[in-house]
Parts: sequence; structure tokens; C-alpha cells
Amino acid sequence: MIEISGFGVALLFILGGVGFVMITLLVGKILRPVRPNEEKQTTYESGEDPVKSAWGVFNVRFYVVALIFLLFETELVFLFPWATVFADKELMAETDGLWGVFSLIETFIFIGILLIGLIYVWANGMLDWAKPKPNSVDFKSKIPASAYDHINKTNYQIEK
Repeated sequence: MIEISGFGVALLFILGGVGFVMITLLVGKILRPVRPNEEKQTTYESGEDPVKSAWGVFNVRFYVVALIFLLFETELVFLFPWATVFADKELMAETDGLWGVFSLIETFIFIGILLIGLIYVWANGMLDWAKPKPNSVDFKSKIPASAYDHINKTNYQIEK
């Protein structure tokens, strides 16, 4: 009987998952009808007719904030092994706790570097959204103000 290591089992699961997805997509491609038309090829905007191209321009701030978010979220990947070191009581006993002190200092240095990065990003205004300038309205109504006064008097009680 063949014995499979843990990595072999993981590999079998990965291959099985990829195979399942590929077979499912292939069966779907074979069974579904193909009837393209102009309506199906247009951009979908929540049931509304598309107004312009789907390749719209977004403010670069969305991308900057997303990249900064990813940068600071990667710290969890590095802090997880640090937490496992503190959970390993045998390692702490073997090194008389020195390994824990070393990893604690190392982690504070890492968090300090991230804090410096956050302060830099904040100081340069990369976390601030672009504030639109208010537009002055030069709209002049063609309806006379007396008409509005008449509507307000008939529909609303104005207290004096």
C-alpha cells in the first residue's frame, strides 16, 4: 500500500479542485446555446441602457487607497508566525525565553516601520479624498416668485 505525505494529499486536493472546475466549465460550454446578438453584447448597467463606454476613468485616489490598504494588510502575514512563536512553549523553555524576547523586539521594529509608513502617507495627504469644488448656481427660474408664494399659502400653514 502506498503511503502519501501531507503535501501529497494537499496536491491531490488542488488537482481535484482544478479538474472539477475545468470539467464543469467544459460541460457548460458544450451544453449551453450560443446565440450572440447586439443586445447581449452591450454593456450591462443594472437594467439601464448604457450611456457611454464601460472603460470609464476613475480618480487615481481609489487605486492609491487600495494599494495602501493592501500594504498595511500584509502585516498580518508577518505577524502570524510571530504569534505562533509565543504559543510554542517548548521553544520558549529551550531558549529560556530569549527567543520570545528577540521576536518581541523584532515585531515592535516591524510595527514601528509600518507606523512610520502610515505617518508618511497621512502627512502627504494620500488618505484624503479629493474634495470637489462647489459649483456656483446661476439658475434663474422663469416662474415668478409670486406663484411659489401662492402655492405655499394654499398647501402649507406659514406661522408668523
